[in-house]
Amino acid sequence: MRDTAAGPRTLLRRLRELMAEALEPQERLDRIVREIAQNMVAEVCSLYVLRADSVLELYATEGLNPGAVHLAQLRLGQGLVGTIAASARPLNLSDAQKHPAFAYLPETGEEIYHSFLGVPVLRAGRTLGVLVVQNKTMRQYREDELEALETTAMVIAEMVATGDLVRLTRPGLELDLSRPVSLTGMSLNEGVGLGHVVLHEPRIVVTNLFNEDSEEELARMEEALGSLRLSIDDMLSRREVAFEGEHREVLEAYRMFANDRGWVRRLEEAIRNGLTAEAAVEKVQSDMRARMLHMTDPYLRERMSDFDDLANRLLRQLMGRGPEAIAASLPRDAIIVARSMGAAELLDYPRDRLRGLVLEEGAVTSHVVIVGRAMGIPVTGQMKGAVSMSENGDAIIIDGDEGIVHLRPQADVEAAYAEKVRFRARRQKLYRELRGLPSATKDGVAIDLMMNAGLAVDLPQLAESGAAGIGLFRTELQFMVVSAFPRAEAQERLYRDVLDAAKGKPVTFRTIDIGGDKVLPYFKGVAQEENPALGWRAIRLTLDRPGLLRTQMRALLKAAGGRELRVMLPMVSEIAEIRQAREIIDREVRHLSRFAHHLPTSLKLGAMIEVPSLLWQLEELMQAVDFVSVGSNDLFQFVMATDRGNTQLADRFDPISVPFMRLLRQIADMGRETNTSVTLCGELAGRPLSAMALLGVGYRSISMSPAAIGPVKAMLRELDVGKLTAFLDETLNAPTCEKNLRAMLQQYAEENEIPL
Repeated sequence: MRDTAAGPRTLLRRLRELMAEALEPQERLDRIVREIAQNMVAEVCSLYVLRADSVLELYATEGLNPGAVHLAQLRLGQGLVGTIAASARPLNLSDAQKHPAFAYLPETGEEIYHSFLGVPVLRAGRTLGVLVVQNKTMRQYREDELEALETTAMVIAEMVATGDLVRLTRPGLELDLSRPVSLTGMSLNEGVGLGHVVLHEPRIVVTNLFNEDSEEELARMEEALGSLRLSIDDMLSRREVAFEGEHREVLEAYRMFANDRGWVRRLEEAIRNGLTAEAAVEKVQSDMRARMLHMTDPYLRERMSDFDDLANRLLRQLMGRGPEAIAASLPRDAIIVARSMGAAELLDYPRDRLRGLVLEEGAVTSHVVIVGRAMGIPVTGQMKGAVSMSENGDAIIIDGDEGIVHLRPQADVEAAYAEKVRFRARRQKLYRELRGLPSATKDGVAIDLMMNAGLAVDLPQLAESGAAGIGLFRTELQFMVVSAFPRAEAQERLYRDVLDAAKGKPVTFRTIDIGGDKVLPYFKGVAQEENPALGWRAIRLTLDRPGLLRTQMRALLKAAGGRELRVMLPMVSEIAEIRQAREIIDREVRHLSRFAHHLPTSLKLGAMIEVPSLLWQLEELMQAVDFVSVGSNDLFQFVMATDRGNTQLADRFDPISVPFMRLLRQIADMGRETNTSVTLCGELAGRPLSAMALLGVGYRSISMSPAAIGPVKAMLRELDVGKLTAFLDETLNAPTCEKNLRAMLQQYAEENEIPL
């Protein structure tokens, strides 16, 4: 049997010899690519290096046109080489020219080569370049060849990172690893953090592939799996996560995966086939990733992230790099930069040293984001290129308010953000001092400042923010962070915890609002829709699938035993939908009464006004319900026929405009006429200027994020709402709409010394 490890071992020995010789950088690179080509029986070996301007430049080649060196270029993400650099993952192709990302560079003469194997040149998770081998014949490169090329790339990464190649770059195009970079993505949790980069290393390269004693390796694997399970049990027992429902469920899922017999069986089989324990983990995980890579389902992608996390934790156990090693090397102002990571991995980092989390992937409902939010650190996502542009120890600023990251910031940018952090601290102190003061305007009008919530991690902020209650509890978030429909008992437990945390303050539960952009991957009933925002969602879906609403209402009724229960229906379009929902709710009340369950002292049913058709049924609506809430985000979207997720339209229409404010005033006026409570929930409520406009058109209850309550309260305590109402009535009643209402309100605030 051929010793497949002999080739890589010989290559690594030759590379070590080349690194020790006194050679000029270009000659060293030329010799390296020649050695790789000979060792792998490849007709081409090429090295591309990533420049500071995000361009990959050909630095050395054996087999392609030598005149193309330092001339052939590809942008990050362009062609096969650019795709490897952007994704930091290898490509192994038998016919490269058929790949959709293939880009032909005529100066290289590579059109005659078909098979292609390319790997990223990585250092501490950062992409520094791409190493490629090619052959004319169509062939699939073996796994040991891929491993050998990846190991070789590590050696080259050290050459790039230590500055050996600086003399090879043209003036103005230096490989400047300290260039300031600003990245824009998504805000996933508010806050600002200044600190230093800690690259989360999601992948450990295994170089010791073949075992000499399978039984010994099986024993090592069993011991490492035991340690892995104990570490997860330890995380579950920690005080800060023990009672936090969502990330407890995440960790319970980790425990289930770590005990999965199918996964363990595949690991044992790989060891019996001759691999070391580390190589077995790498192989099983690579196989799983290859099977799932083409899947677009967000739930399955999240599972892939969880299994990656477990595999890496297991590798660290096998190689003696546990959580203790992470904690020991962490700076006191760490900002974690990662492509993606599992939720449990974030908990390995000491909370007192974390200043933020930057993700190249990530979404609002990603498990790691939920945990980051619970830890109270700023989080940004969709930061493409963050890992490849970062180096451990780089200065970094994360702006979780705006979804911006500044890497290696210039001194004036750093000074501005340091002042912003100091200013936020001073403002937060002011807001804490306001917390116990009445929420009333200068002329004595009481205003209810409510908070929006949706997860157990939001509940401590009810007391911290000084909110008058929860004006909108989004029950669907509980459904979006788990792998199957939450059982009635789990729903009841969450709702009871929410009511307990409220300590008698009002809580409005919105019934499950799924469909549209809120897809539950385990719910197979929703088909692809061309316009999901206007499709089968919210109350429409739950009336068609009444079992969902019945189960939820039963859980709510039982959780609210002995207390008031406020339930709100989303996306109502006509009064008949409220009657149908009320019949379902009444049936559940009768069912629980029959079995002597402790029922709520009162049940109040409300509806959200977010569909324009309700504007022509306002009086009937107010008579059919106990209260209404205006969903300003969706209502504005539907009234202006504007997709709020479309960046081309984001700035075209302003909700602080004469038409939309007239509409909102009409709703508030009808609430007063019919003596029906009206609350507005949405982004408009959470900004001092737009909140001021809402108070001026008649709203006395508004619901917002907990962080917004302090700034809004500071504004309203300096506001004479009667004077503002007179000003707005005159403006809105005027015959013309050609007015910049936002600018007029800003000027009004300045003239009346109202803090915004």
